[in-house]
Amino acid sequence: MWKEIGDREFGKLRPNLFSNRIKSARIASIQLSNYKDIISPHRGSVNSLQVDLTEGRYLLSSASDASVAVYDVQRATDYDESGLIAKHKHILLVDKQHEQGHKYAISTASWYPIDTGLFITGSYDHYVNVWDTNTTQVVVNFKMPGKVYKTAMSPVATSHMLIAAGSEDVQVRLCDISSGAFAHTLSGHRDGVMSVEWSASSEWVLVTGGCDGAIRFWDIRRAGCFRVLDQSHTQLGRRPSLLTRSTANKGSTLKPSSGGPNSSAKGRPSQKKMGNGVSIKYSAIARQVRGSGKQRLHPGMLSSQDRATAHYGAVNGLKMTNDGMYLLSAGSDSRLRLWDIESGCNTLVNFETSRLQATKATQLAMSHDSTLVFVPCMSTTKAFDLWSGKTMMDLRGHYENVNCCLYNSLDQELFTGGNDRKILVWSPSRTTTEELEGREGQSFAIDQDNWSD
Repeated sequence: MWKEIGDREFGKLRPNLFSNRIKSARIASIQLSNYKDIISPHRGSVNSLQVDLTEGRYLLSSASDASVAVYDVQRATDYDESGLIAKHKHILLVDKQHEQGHKYAISTASWYPIDTGLFITGSYDHYVNVWDTNTTQVVVNFKMPGKVYKTAMSPVATSHMLIAAGSEDVQVRLCDISSGAFAHTLSGHRDGVMSVEWSASSEWVLVTGGCDGAIRFWDIRRAGCFRVLDQSHTQLGRRPSLLTRSTANKGSTLKPSSGGPNSSAKGRPSQKKMGNGVSIKYSAIARQVRGSGKQRLHPGMLSSQDRATAHYGAVNGLKMTNDGMYLLSAGSDSRLRLWDIESGCNTLVNFETSRLQATKATQLAMSHDSTLVFVPCMSTTKAFDLWSGKTMMDLRGHYENVNCCLYNSLDQELFTGGNDRKILVWSPSRTTTEELEGREGQSFAIDQDNWSD
């Protein structure tokens, strides 16, 4: 530990690499927290969790009893009798008794990406509501044609304020907060849409998963989807990193050719002699021919590829890696699949056998470096290695099925909610220094001397 700190100070170790090592070591020791407790006011199953993206401080939860609550996970509201366990009670609660509250279960709740002054809820009462956090009043609402399963806003958007809403209707609707109307209607699924996820690298790309087993990619600036993932379209393993590929390409282009005066001719592109004696660059023509032979599947993708499926059951969970290059999907067929977004291929990562939810949408979580993925597996939460599929952790604490997972990269903590109406906190084990910190924040140095003045 101290050696790595010294290497960082002398520039031998990059700050980001040092930070990732510390975070990875902390998350490897994650366990049910014995010093932090979330007091849930919900009287129904907890369906979704999200921490705000601006401060990483306020936790938003929604439940089947039509209630939504906000907690401050950084500052405790109370302590137990021993003073060792911090209790975090809700600082905001909206339930059925509220004049503008939802009437049925709230399936999804999310923060406005750049401000905690707004949050969005979607409910089985067919409404998507946008709330003012300070006044707890509905600013704008949208009437959907069916039960709302999932809503999402792009975390990287700078040009629009669109809420993507998936419901039991076959169409995905984009709700514009600024105008209070539907901006787009995306048609393509043949059954309800249980999961929606915005791209982490583009504000215009949306990914949806439906009950028809299809995962579709949409560019909201154009008509129709531009890609449908097919589980039979595969590639083995992970693509090499951009740095590795650029180094390899540079080495191949700069490789010296041996031979004498005619050596420069060997480095030229391959040529082909035509019947009329005209020589052409074969590789360039071949690319053009291959390109012209393909039909443009966009818009509408009116071909057999439009009927491709990613799972044999409903797609009830989607999670994109932080770099936006890979997509993890969960299905009611109890399968997890990792997709290469650039090629649209199934990477054939064999995730160890697990039983997943089949009747409702599930919320997946991913670690800060996208190496671990947390998946609700009935009454347990499993952590899988994203690239090998091996089970790294088996977190048991809920008495009933787990519905949602949330990873807070700020403190390397995991929050889980389930049908037992509980919100559990999974934290790294405390170090000796942290144990010496007092409740008021006073800390005592381990190597402090006792010399008198």
